[in-house]
Amino acid sequence: MIFGVPKEIKTGENRVGLIPDGASALRKLGQTILVERGAGEKSGFTDSEYAEAGAALVSRQELFERADIVVKVKEPLPKEYSLLRPGQTLFGFLHLASSKKLTLALLERKIIGFGIETVQKKDGSFPLLAPMSEIAGKLSVQVGAHFLEKNQGGRGVLLSGISGARPGKVVILGGGTVGRNALQVASGMGARVVVLDVNHKLLRSIRRQYRGVKVALSSAKRIEKELKNVDLLIGAVLVPGAKAPTVVTEAMVRGMPRGSVIVDVAIDQGGCIETIRPTTHDSPIYVHHGVLHYGVQNIPSLVSRTATRALSSQSLPYLKQLARFGIEKALQKSAELRSGVHLWKGQLAHPSVAKSLGLGSFSLRELL
Repeated sequence: MIFGVPKEIKTGENRVGLIPDGASALRKLGQTILVERGAGEKSGFTDSEYAEAGAALVSRQELFERADIVVKVKEPLPKEYSLLRPGQTLFGFLHLASSKKLTLALLERKIIGFGIETVQKKDGSFPLLAPMSEIAGKLSVQVGAHFLEKNQGGRGVLLSGISGARPGKVVILGGGTVGRNALQVASGMGARVVVLDVNHKLLRSIRRQYRGVKVALSSAKRIEKELKNVDLLIGAVLVPGAKAPTVVTEAMVRGMPRGSVIVDVAIDQGGCIETIRPTTHDSPIYVHHGVLHYGVQNIPSLVSRTATRALSSQSLPYLKQLARFGIEKALQKSAELRSGVHLWKGQLAHPSVAKSLGLGSFSLRELL
């Protein structure tokens, strides 16, 4: 089997799908590894390191022409659609629920598409999504604190506060992996933190672990109340594989203080703030109703070396399964791998994606 690792072309995307150690591990299983020249440079991995690991350095065109499995980080962009060929396997974060155009384009190419954000273990955890969610959660507060600075257009609030000045207020919508990691950083900075969620048990757990953090059941009325004097709002609401629900309306945003900041980490899945739209690392912020909006879809790319190492370590066991058994046999053996299949040779194979986009889907068992 031939694995291909292309250079990411999404604006500001500095990660790479596989590190040299991962390439070496797959080579030991008798696989061929193609790496596009320069693919790992922005994560600190040189072409010579990939060559020493046994990978062949090739052009972008050759990689897509020869690879059986294309190992990416982010979803393909329009200029990449034509490079994909029928029957080829794409392995990466696809986030199809937020883009019908992308979904239809990939269906037309008749590829096998692994949306690794939905790969799920028996215990309910998401091993490939989790490390990126941890990073995004931590960075969301760091990024938000930066844009709260007056020179960046923010309110001029220091989240930690000082003697004689209250700490800033951070509202976190969602207490999952992103929310818990945002909470860890915000509370560590000394901010006043409010966590809103619909899960009683989760809120009790947060209250026990973080003394002084305010928790409450999420409702439209409660969100509106907490946002009236917020400094930083973190959107951390996620339904794996599906479009994120809108929990903050435009009217709520209009009621936020001027110069406050929104960081919507759910933007990969469409966002949970009505006024959010995707932005890039090159132009991360826009202002709407006097509120700074941050909608970057690849936040972990800011710490690309850390993120790439974390992602590669989690994805490698699944890539090894595909290498050892081939696609169909590996899927028959592994429920975890099956949970990540969104596309199968021209058919939609994930019900949450299908529901979000208003499309029909097939059970993967029917298609294998």
